Amino acid sequence: MANDNYCIGLDFGTDSVRAVIVDARNGREVASAVDRYRRWAAGSFCNSAKNRFRQHPLDYIESLERACKSALKRAPRGSAQKVRAVGVDATGSTPVAVDKNGTPLALLPRFKNNPNAMFILWKDHCAIAEAAEITALAHSGRQPDYTKYCGGIYSSEWFWSKILHVLRNDRAVEKAAFSWVEQGDWISALLTGNTNPSTFFRSRCAAGHKALWHEEFGGLPSESFLGKLDARLGGLRDRLYEKTFTMDCAAGALSAEWAKRLGLGENVVVNVGAIDAHVGAVGANIRPYMLCKVMGTSTCDMLVAPLREMQGKFIRGICGQVDGSIIPGMLGMEAGQSAFGDLYAWFKDLLLWPEQFRGNKTGKARQMALADDIIPQLSKAASLLAPGESGIAALDWHNGRRTPDANQALKGAMVGLTLGSDAPRIFRALVEATAFGSKKIVERFIAEGVPIRGVIALGGISKKAPFVMQIVADVLGMPIRVLKSEQACALGAAMCAATAAGIYPTLPQAQQAMDNGFEKEYKPIPMHVRRYAEIYKSYCDLGRCAEQNFTL
Repeated sequence: MANDNYCIGLDFGTDSVRAVIVDARNGREVASAVDRYRRWAAGSFCNSAKNRFRQHPLDYIESLERACKSALKRAPRGSAQKVRAVGVDATGSTPVAVDKNGTPLALLPRFKNNPNAMFILWKDHCAIAEAAEITALAHSGRQPDYTKYCGGIYSSEWFWSKILHVLRNDRAVEKAAFSWVEQGDWISALLTGNTNPSTFFRSRCAAGHKALWHEEFGGLPSESFLGKLDARLGGLRDRLYEKTFTMDCAAGALSAEWAKRLGLGENVVVNVGAIDAHVGAVGANIRPYMLCKVMGTSTCDMLVAPLREMQGKFIRGICGQVDGSIIPGMLGMEAGQSAFGDLYAWFKDLLLWPEQFRGNKTGKARQMALADDIIPQLSKAASLLAPGESGIAALDWHNGRRTPDANQALKGAMVGLTLGSDAPRIFRALVEATAFGSKKIVERFIAEGVPIRGVIALGGISKKAPFVMQIVADVLGMPIRVLKSEQACALGAAMCAATAAGIYPTLPQAQQAMDNGFEKEYKPIPMHVRRYAEIYKSYCDLGRCAEQNFTL
C-alpha cells in the first residue's frame, strides 16, 4: 500500500459531528475534531415532554464543514492531499421529507422553522400509535408479515411510523414531500452532489433494520400494504427505492462544491452512509457472535453471524436481522436500550434544577462546574455501596423500551424508596437498572438460539464510566473488553471508506489492518454476580407489574 492513503471518518452522532483523519495503513488517528450542533444544543425545535426531537439540516451542514476543516487544520501539513476517501455514519432511524431535488424541506424558506420539515431524530417517539398500526396490519393475516425480519414488532423510532405521523399531522409537509431520506443516505448524497432521491444510493443497513426492506418482499412493503395502512402513503413507494447498498460501497466522489468547502480533492471517494452503531461495530472489529455494545445516550447491541448458521431463524423482539447490514455476507442483528446515558443525564438535570432555577444568580461557571462534576461524584459515592444495599429497584424505561419487544409507551419506575434514599443510592439503582436491561437483551438472544461468545464495549460510557462498566460486567456475568479507539464509529466509517476507495478489497481486510485493539477489560466479581442474579428477579417482577398496570 502507498504511504499517502488517509481516510476521513465522519460520525454524525446525536449531539455533534466527529471528524477523524485515519492512516489507512494501520488505523492510526492522525487528527480529529468534534463540532456540536448549535441549534440542537440550544434545545431548538424539540419538546422532550412530548417526546419530540427534531434536528435542522443546517446543523449537519455547518458542523460537518467546521469539524472537517478543524481536523485538517490540526493534521500535519499536506494531509489534505493524502485523503483518498470519506466515510459517513449517522443516527437512525432519522428520516426527513425532501422535495424532487432531494432538498430537505427545512432548507426551503417557508419550512425553515417547521419541526415536521426537519430530520426526525431516532429518539423521537411521537409515532407510537402509528407503529402499533403497522404491527397490527402486518400480523392481520391479510398481508405478508413484514415485521418477521425486525423482531415482530414495529417501533416508533423507525422510518414508516415517523413518516405516517408527520403526514397525518402536517398537511403542508404532506403536500410538499416528494420523498423521504435517512440522515446517513442524505449526507453521502450531499457530499457527492447527487441528491436526486430517485437515483442516489440507499443504505442496506437503514433500509433493512428500519424500513422493512428485504429481498424476500421484493424490497420495501408493497403498495397494497402501505395503502391499507393509510391512503397518505399511496404512491410513496415508487418515489423511494428498490435497491440497497452495503456500507463498503462507493456512493461517488466529492462534488466540486464540497471538495472546495473542505479543502479536499474532487477524486476523494465517499462511501454509502450507514447507521452509526453498525459502523461502530465495524470499527470494533466485530466477529461472529461477539456482542458489540455501543454505549452512549442509548445503547445499540450488535451481532453478526454466518448466514448459513442463521437460516430459518427469526429472532423475536429485536431491531432487525439483515443480510450485510454490518459485514457484507453476514447476517447483522441489532438490539438496544432506548435510554442509557440519557437516564443518568436525566437524574443529573433533576439534581441540578435548583441551580438552573436560580439562573444567573449562581453564575454560569459554577453551573457548568457542577454539571461536569455531579456524575463522577455520584459514581464515587455509589461505588461504596454493596449490590442491593440501597433496597431500591428501578426500571430503565424512561424513554420506552427498545429491546426486547419494543414498547415505547412504557415508562420508568422506581420502588423501595425510604427517607434514607439519598442521591447516590438512587443513582446506583438507575445504573443497575440499565445493566439489567442489558441482561434482558443477552437472555433474549440466547433463548432464541443465538450464542453470545464475548462482549465488546465502545462509546462514551465505556470510556468514561468505570463504575457503570463494572456493574454491567457483574450483572452479565461476562468479561467486557473496551475498545481502545476514542472514536470507534468514525474509525469504522474510515474502514468503510478505505474499502469503498479500493485501498482494501474487502471490509474484513480493512478491519484487520486498521484495528486499534482494546485498552481495558472489566472482569465480573463472582460475589457480585451471585448477588445480582437475585436482585435481577426484582427488576423482572417490577417490569411485569409496570407493563401490565402502568402504561399510559
